Amino acid sequence: MPMNDLNNPQYRNIPVVPNDGGGDGSKWNYALLVPMLGLAAFRWIWSKESEKETTKAKTEYTQKVTEMKNQLETKYHDIILENRRTVAHLEIELEKEQNRTLSFRRALISQSQKLVEDRKLLEQEKDKLKHELREAHQSGAASVFFSAYLGKEEEWQRKAKDLLKEFEDNLKERQNIYCSLIIPKIKRLEIEKKMLIKAITDPIAAELHMEDGLSDIFKHDTHCATVTNTNKRQNGRLMWVYMKYWELAVDLKRYKKAEDAMLGKKEI
Repeated sequence: MPMNDLNNPQYRNIPVVPNDGGGDGSKWNYALLVPMLGLAAFRWIWSKESEKETTKAKTEYTQKVTEMKNQLETKYHDIILENRRTVAHLEIELEKEQNRTLSFRRALISQSQKLVEDRKLLEQEKDKLKHELREAHQSGAASVFFSAYLGKEEEWQRKAKDLLKEFEDNLKERQNIYCSLIIPKIKRLEIEKKMLIKAITDPIAAELHMEDGLSDIFKHDTHCATVTNTNKRQNGRLMWVYMKYWELAVDLKRYKKAEDAMLGKKEI
């Protein structure tokens, strides 16, 4: 059966009764038009609602993206600011450490220069005493007396040299621990404490004023050889200057003691 043809009423599913007045025949046309208009209105309303939902979703998405972006920018700026503060703090600490190191280095150089000057004075004094000894040899009897007194001081000199050897071994061990990356610091502190006690209580060490020199070494001698170094004599600088100074002081005191004994002076 052919579809309804609105222009050919004879094929309608619902027959139209002809009316001479011509008014009642068009009501079926309006009856079909109303659903079509309703469907069109529904589609229009649905499209508008969909458009609103889409716009709302886009707006919410844009807001969320904007909020996340703002949060990330805030965190980024906070991290940058914190990093700048950290860098500034580290730069200040580095400058302080550099100044402290420079001060230590200057103090070490100054102390080393002073020890070198003292060493020269000791050598000059030693040469002077040797010259006096040669003159004493030429004087006959005086030479015999001076040699006798000098011989008596050899025992003191031997004890002094043994003491210096003990301190040298302890200083090498102390500096080796200082330069070590694995030996605990407490070991070094124990050695330093024992050495200071020895310097105070031992008569020869006290006579050589070793306590002040040891304190100076413990405070300023920070020199270390390479990490792979196994020779303990390669570590330390100031300690070796002091060791040479003390050795010269021992030789000088031996001659001074002999001279003072011969002249009847009190030992200093």
